[in-house]
Amino acid sequence: MQFDRRTALWIWAAGLSAYVVAVFHRFSLGVAGVQAVERFGLSAAGLGLFSVVQLAVYCSIQVPVGLLVDRFGYRRLLVVGAVLMAAGQCVFAFAGDLPSALAARVLLGFGDGLTFISMVRLVAAWFPARRNPLLLQLTGLAGQLGAIASTVPLIYVLSHAGWRATFLGVAGLGLVVATVVATAVRERPVHAAVAAAPAQSLAEVVRGLRETWAEPGTRLGLWTHFVTQFPSMAFGLLWGYPFLVTAQGLSPQAAGLLLTVLTMSFMCFGPVLGHLVSRFPLRRSRMVIGIVVATAIAWTAVLAWPGRAPFWLLLTLVVVMGANLPGSMIGFDFARTFNTPRRLGSASGIVNMGGFLASLSTVLLIGFVLSLFSEPGSANYPPEAFTWAFAVQYPIWALGLTQVLRHRRRARRAYGGAPERAAVPSMAAA
Repeated sequence: MQFDRRTALWIWAAGLSAYVVAVFHRFSLGVAGVQAVERFGLSAAGLGLFSVVQLAVYCSIQVPVGLLVDRFGYRRLLVVGAVLMAAGQCVFAFAGDLPSALAARVLLGFGDGLTFISMVRLVAAWFPARRNPLLLQLTGLAGQLGAIASTVPLIYVLSHAGWRATFLGVAGLGLVVATVVATAVRERPVHAAVAAAPAQSLAEVVRGLRETWAEPGTRLGLWTHFVTQFPSMAFGLLWGYPFLVTAQGLSPQAAGLLLTVLTMSFMCFGPVLGHLVSRFPLRRSRMVIGIVVATAIAWTAVLAWPGRAPFWLLLTLVVVMGANLPGSMIGFDFARTFNTPRRLGSASGIVNMGGFLASLSTVLLIGFVLSLFSEPGSANYPPEAFTWAFAVQYPIWALGLTQVLRHRRRARRAYGGAPERAAVPSMAAA
């Protein structure tokens, strides 16, 4: 049974609505961090715990989610994810103490963790292989509409409607997209047949995971995602707003504007990198290395600047960091080209785990360092605290780049000198 392009685009757009709202949920704490400190009486480490818990849950379920997508398909998981995130925001709206607030972040982490891997599988199911890099970048680009909504618009709603009404409204939005996905998204027959196959035994599942992990491209994809995603994720998810307001002395409006520029930069770099990956598939790892080096240089300039950095330098930083999230998508392209369609969900889950493990570690370490310079319940950190806190990125960059180079060499040995060359010839038509 054949489906035309219009059908594929409609189904992609319906699934994309869930991803846009998931990104909004993910970043919604960023501009509410200062209010959360006052509402729950938190230290910097305590505030960081919110995002750490959310990211830890997200990260820990990626491989199981990949297996679930391979087994049950993407439609069911998109609906369940949207409902879980709506429930999480509803709990967060009424939370009056730390345990209930953390429970809300756990629900958000579970729901968010189901969403992107499902979209990776949806794109692979409905679009030809040569279009996959661009469609994945467009998925990430459109998802940043949620990140934009979580900055200046959310600041405005919080200031006028208050905590409870704001997060109840966000929960309602999640239920709307769950309805859209349940109504409009459907499995492509060939992938539905795979999902409807008899359940595998535990031994077969373990063997499949070993085969997926054994592919050099899977590990190259994991470390690609690890080394590229975390700077912009930690900045946009939680610590960018306090850094810009407290350490750099910007107004809340100016800080919100820079976070919006960060998101717009994501959206500009996405199609460019998608086109470059499609056009030059044997140069993907070089693009990754270039993005990492440029980001490290930009952060070094800001942190080494005597006193507060000028606005133009902060603007340069967020523009450069805009390449990180699209760059992390290259990891999924490694997973796609090195694995069979049956293993794509689990391979994508492994790759996604890498980036969020790095992001989780960065958020936690920044919060820990800031807590050394502050009193519990205070959101006022001295400028030097942020300098030391954001310096934790350097060892993470060093580890990630070392592993990218290491697994690129292994892939070259395994596949004739080109780590980017597809290990599975049949994937050319997937």
